[in-house]
Amino acid sequence: MIYVTGQRLQPPHIRMASFDRRCRGLDPSQVHDYLDRVADELERLRRELTTANTEAERIRQALRQWQSRHSDCRHRQPGAANGRWPR
Repeated sequence: MIYVTGQRLQPPHIRMASFDRRCRGLDPSQVHDYLDRVADELERLRRELTTANTEAERIRQALRQWQSRHSDCRHRQPGAANGRWPR
């Protein structure tokens, strides 16, 4: 099996993994079935991470917009100088 240092592990790397054969080694079909499950899980986690990152960026942008719209509200409101809103 060849592994390049510094290269991120991708599902295709797992699926294409090969191992040296030994006289009393592991069952190759079981190894490849397990590696397929690991690759599937890695793909699922990458999709979830992408979704989470996209949502986090959307929330950050919405927060920035909200902060921009409301940044000067404190300065325009009477009574805001003491940090309290008027009742």
